[in-house]
Amino acid sequence: MPELEITKIQELVYELRVGDVMKKEVITVTPSTPVSELRGILRDNRISGTPVIEDGCLVGIISIEDFIRWLAEGSPNCAIADWMTRNVITLFQDEPLIQAINKLERFGFGRLPVFARDTKKMIGILTKGDSIVGLLKKLDVDYRQAEMHSVRSKHIFEDIVADRSSLIFEYDVAGGSNVERAGASASGLKTSLMRLGINPQTARRAAIATYEAEMNLMFFANGGLITAIIESNSIWIEMTDDGPGIENVDQAMRPGFSTAPDWVRELGFGAGMGLHNIKTCADRMRLDSTVGVGTRLEIEILVGGKREVIRDHATVTA
Repeated sequence: MPELEITKIQELVYELRVGDVMKKEVITVTPSTPVSELRGILRDNRISGTPVIEDGCLVGIISIEDFIRWLAEGSPNCAIADWMTRNVITLFQDEPLIQAINKLERFGFGRLPVFARDTKKMIGILTKGDSIVGLLKKLDVDYRQAEMHSVRSKHIFEDIVADRSSLIFEYDVAGGSNVERAGASASGLKTSLMRLGINPQTARRAAIATYEAEMNLMFFANGGLITAIIESNSIWIEMTDDGPGIENVDQAMRPGFSTAPDWVRELGFGAGMGLHNIKTCADRMRLDSTVGVGTRLEIEILVGGKREVIRDHATVTA
């Protein structure tokens, strides 16, 4: 199969949080603001939409598309309340950027208000443009750091004299809805791999696969253990849990299939792409699950050379 290339951009959308790239200074309007004044507000502030606030609370959002509809269909004395979108999809500042991008694409909105999870107050707004600017800034910082690091680092296995050698990293993943910890294990593993001199492309694949497994452990298995074994020519990553198990592995592997409860979806997760993304990043994958006992997922990512065809061994025990 063609060699998979995980770009730096794809890696960063898993690492960055909404709060890292959102716009903190937000222009707002009220429901009673005349729609006729919207043109000037959008033009003067160079924006294409804005939240609608009443008594300190978000009650809707109005966009340039709504203004155009008003020009074609509305009367001169209409208020924004008559044309705004009331069912507003929102984000939390601690959500991974990948979840925000998925929401923007899924719902087709150009902007999403951002709230603080603890205070439930709106603290910013995120647009597709903000995401791109934030990614570019992060790319610049990471590029300069990588240049500095490359001067003093080399692949650790080149200095080890042994017939076989390996490094073992373990990460405890807690269950629950604390998304502030989401991706911590994946980020830690990627940082360690980069410091060992592992090829950045390989490290990205390992990080994305680990991130997806970490989310599954958090939300579906009440936590678990991730073990990474680093060898000179491969990375083995094992994820184990004592959760409810998977009733139908073949079905769970299908892109878009999800059994996520509402509270997981409200957090911005549960799109049903986790196992599929893991398989895409891995050279080998094995998934064993026993209902009522738990799940064991093993993947191998080759270090260097061309990727092999993914061999998927999945079993389930009732």
